[in-house]
Amino acid sequence: MAFSLKEIADRVGGKILGDDQMVVTGINSLADACPGQISFFADPRYKEGLRSTKASAVFIAEPSTGFQGPQVIVRNPALAYAKVAALFASPVSRFVGISEKAFISESAVLGTDVSVHPLAYVGDHAVIGDHTVLFPGVFVGERTRIGNRTVLFPNVTIMNDCVIGNEVIIHAGSVVGSDGFGFVRDGSINVKIPQMGIVQIDDHVEIGANNCIDRAAVGKTWIKRGVKTDNLVQIAHNVVIGEDTVLVAQAAIGGSVSIGDQVVIGAQVAIRDHLRVGDRAMIGSQSGVAKPLGSGEIVSGSPAIPHRLWLKTSALIPQLPDWVARLRRLEKRLDDLEKRGTT
Repeated sequence: MAFSLKEIADRVGGKILGDDQMVVTGINSLADACPGQISFFADPRYKEGLRSTKASAVFIAEPSTGFQGPQVIVRNPALAYAKVAALFASPVSRFVGISEKAFISESAVLGTDVSVHPLAYVGDHAVIGDHTVLFPGVFVGERTRIGNRTVLFPNVTIMNDCVIGNEVIIHAGSVVGSDGFGFVRDGSINVKIPQMGIVQIDDHVEIGANNCIDRAAVGKTWIKRGVKTDNLVQIAHNVVIGEDTVLVAQAAIGGSVSIGDQVVIGAQVAIRDHLRVGDRAMIGSQSGVAKPLGSGEIVSGSPAIPHRLWLKTSALIPQLPDWVARLRRLEKRLDDLEKRGTT
């Protein structure tokens, strides 16, 4: 696969400095690129990489004398790279048609050009949309509905009655619609609360590997359009996650939490149940959120506090041993002064 540099620049709205008819045959990082490939420069820390790269062209925000080949000037080089990488990415492997080694219920409804790999399972009255791909080991429960052009990678489990939208990607090992963690104490006994709701995942969502998204106790756990989750994310029952929100690895969201649009949740964040997180909030890695967050708030730490305050307090922690030693010396001097004053 090959494109002229002009074709690539037109796709991302870039301006070319240099030969616009140069042929681009691939895309790679600055360090790994070879002649014929295009790369991108978006971080000053990689200035030396820009000078030494063997890429034939680069996406860059401003013209640079550090690179002698053609440059495609764009507002966001990383975004341009992502869009062009899609041109060169290998397509998802597809089993042609439906494998005889898969189980498809007679009452299930499959759309056109569905790819079902061996050992997939589709339960009673399930509906699978057009051009959707089910890899080996996928389980689709009864009455589940899956949209068009969705990809379920190996060993994904979609439990009964859940709803998955169009162009959703769910990576290997994730479970959608397992029971929420709902129990009531009866003396020393934990009595299970039946989890009778569903999970709804809207269009253009991508779920990482080994996520667990619990069905609602009643109603639905709702992952809205454009949400992206990393690997090993836990989303409890009745959680609502707003559009275009990002959750990084090992985040854990407590039951009935409502998260707004375009929120960024760092790695290993824990959010207590029944909280509201406002639109465009940002939560730093390893934070523990025990209070509601307003729109645009930026917090870090455990318990979470405003990010700038957390930076200041974190900077003080290494100095604490010296301060303790100084305080003890001052206390000793004060004791000596008091003793002298009484004699």
